[in-house]
Amino acid sequence: MNEIAAECAATVWKVVAAPGDRVSEGDVLLILESMKMEIPVEAEDDGVVAQIHVTVGAGISEGDLLVTLEG
Repeated sequence: MNEIAAECAATVWKVVAAPGDRVSEGDVLLILESMKMEIPVEAEDDGVVAQIHVTVGAGISEGDLLVTLEG
């Protein structure tokens, strides 16, 4: 399992991936917004999206769990 956490406080602007999606390293999983900047969150490894832990519009803090990948 590969857990991807937020690197900064932000708001979830867009969720691109869905559970069950096969992704490759570098694929955009979701987009955060902080200080009017869009911050893409990318897959760190190849795998399958097991769970998206956030929803559009949610405020998140640094270190919050965003996505879990399997494989």
